[in-house]
Amino acid sequence: MPDRLQARLGHAFSDVRLLQEALTHRSFGQPNNERFEFLGDAVLDCVVSIALFGRFGELREGELSRVRASLVRQDTLHRLALELELGDCLRLGEGELKSGGSRRPSILADALEALFAAVYLDAGFEAAKGVIDRLYAPLIAEVDPCKPSKDPKTALQEWLQARRIPVPSYTMVEIVGEAHAQEFEVACEIPKLAVRTLGRGPSRRIAEQQSAELALAAVRKK
Repeated sequence: MPDRLQARLGHAFSDVRLLQEALTHRSFGQPNNERFEFLGDAVLDCVVSIALFGRFGELREGELSRVRASLVRQDTLHRLALELELGDCLRLGEGELKSGGSRRPSILADALEALFAAVYLDAGFEAAKGVIDRLYAPLIAEVDPCKPSKDPKTALQEWLQARRIPVPSYTMVEIVGEAHAQEFEVACEIPKLAVRTLGRGPSRRIAEQQSAELALAAVRKK
């Protein structure tokens, strides 16, 4: 499985222990990828900033920051992690495995950031930049700085209203974890299109946005 992941990334690790640590969630034990997440987040911000700075010479600082925020947020990282099938490679504790941790947006997004850090530690900044640039090229090509970025719930609602389809309903499915570290699961349902998606997140709002993003992807395929 890691071999296929390396092929999708376009980077073969010299030190596979770095890859293994990047794929290890804290529920599995030590060492895990928490520190890698911190470094990967910084590397990602830097690489995306360089790409946007070069592509949009007319944008001011605030506009560049807004676009960057939309590209490095959890929803975007989760989508890229799904494309890489990253969940199949994660090392999770038994509890996380049983609760669907390999599909949880927060875990997948954090693991992708950890992966960027692992590439950086393995082969330096240019190698990490190459991986991130390849993954982000299609997303950056679609950026239209003249259009305000819309959150998934708003985008889904507008898509449905434009086609005279009733707006979706959002239902709380479950809340798991201790009070200080809860995960919310919310269902987004569009009965007319027979679409039902599930989103997870550390708050109900984030879980709703995640389920809306998945529903938007589903209705666009219909």
